[in-house]
Amino acid sequence: MTQNMAENSQLAGIHLILGGARSGKSRFAENRINHAGGGIYIATGRAWDDEMANRIELHKSSRGEMWQTIEEPLDLCTVLCACSSDGSKPVLVDCLTLWLTNLMLEDRDIEAEFDRLCDILPGLDIPVLLVSNEVGFGIVPENTMARSFRDHAGRLHQRIAELADQVTLVVAGIPMAVK
Repeated sequence: MTQNMAENSQLAGIHLILGGARSGKSRFAENRINHAGGGIYIATGRAWDDEMANRIELHKSSRGEMWQTIEEPLDLCTVLCACSSDGSKPVLVDCLTLWLTNLMLEDRDIEAEFDRLCDILPGLDIPVLLVSNEVGFGIVPENTMARSFRDHAGRLHQRIAELADQVTLVVAGIPMAVK
């Protein structure tokens, strides 16, 4: 078995990667896929301002040639299914909390979107690494929208963690296996 195939087999299934802002969770996920020879990066962030546009461009250029980038802020499930039908490369979704933000801002049916994602994930024929911000360690937010976001994120993380093959929490650049 070649080195890439061996590392690809280690990426099998669903892997939820949680951490706080600037915890190293995305770098951890990217490194896993880099060691497998590259993959598909599904970016859920939107360039709402110049600073975010610059961040997006910096992230794209830092990934290099081993990555195919797909920008999809809302229809994550359709893109994941299309990637799975190709079946050739592992996928990194970065990040679920930005996806949730987009769904909330577009007034989408959050629970229906979560149901759809949780329904399709187990049937995908590719390794999928899902990066998300752990927002439950902080204080109770002062406004309704922030509390709703925190609650939705917590429920989504619990649902995905239940069906995931692996769950990793990244703190200060150190990955810790949770499951």
